[in-house]
Amino acid sequence: MRITIEIPDELARQVISPDADPARVLLEDFAVESYRAGKLTMEQVRQLMGFGTRMQVDSFLQRHQVYDYTVVELEKDLATLDRLASTTGKPL
Repeated sequence: MRITIEIPDELARQVISPDADPARVLLEDFAVESYRAGKLTMEQVRQLMGFGTRMQVDSFLQRHQVYDYTVVELEKDLATLDRLASTTGKPL
């Protein structure tokens, strides 16, 4: 789908740097905000942005300060660290 929008030049200059591609900036913003809202999956972001790998999506999202690290994942990681520390006898 092709979508065309009109943005006043003054507002566009405030949001988009002169050396950036306005269409790409808006596409990235759309992808990031749609992902944050749960409207797009990581795979859909990969396809939309034309990335070849999930690692590229991770990097892209991190550049836009989107981190998918839940409390549950943190608790699992802490449990793993505790288990490793107990098997080595040394604090990690």
